[in-house]
Amino acid sequence: MFTGIIERVGEVASVTADAEFARIEVNAEELARGVKLGDSIAINGSCLTVAAMAGDRLSFDAVRETLDCTNLGDLEKGSRVNLERAMQAGGRLDGHIVQGHVDATGSVRQLERNGDDVQFFVACPGDFADLLVEKGSVAIDGVSLTVVGVKPEGFDVVLIPHTLRETNLGEREPGQRVNLEADILGKYMRKYLERMLPAMTR
Repeated sequence: MFTGIIERVGEVASVTADAEFARIEVNAEELARGVKLGDSIAINGSCLTVAAMAGDRLSFDAVRETLDCTNLGDLEKGSRVNLERAMQAGGRLDGHIVQGHVDATGSVRQLERNGDDVQFFVACPGDFADLLVEKGSVAIDGVSLTVVGVKPEGFDVVLIPHTLRETNLGEREPGQRVNLEADILGKYMRKYLERMLPAMTR
């Protein structure tokens, strides 16, 4: 479980892939200190397990489904990725509850600068947009953000200067894929209503 508060933007050192999985090596700098083998770390919002360590470099194995269903399949040497270690029990929940289970990928549609802020528009599948509410929470590449507006074809958020500096979202360009995770509360509510409404109308 994560909070969506990014601790470090790391740089991909190498990606070695075959038909089944990929080994992703990331230069995590000081975030790697104190990390143990088997720890969970969210890379662009996708929860992966530390499989090997060498100094400040962490290695992760991603199976084919993860590569196909997230933007981790787009990574290459030099890609910059958002990193967050799993939330500690008793710690502050400064963002929102993020599971590290990517629900869908979207694409950056438009970026509009408004003073120091950036309005960030994301195109996404309609069934993902249905899970969002204005002023609710969404994770984009693992970053906890507040939804400004929602339409069937996508949604928008505002990136403040701190987010632009401390995450890789400030480097995104139109057309690039981003990982999306909806608020878990919305997902459970939708599942509950899908079960209950047919019974209530019988």
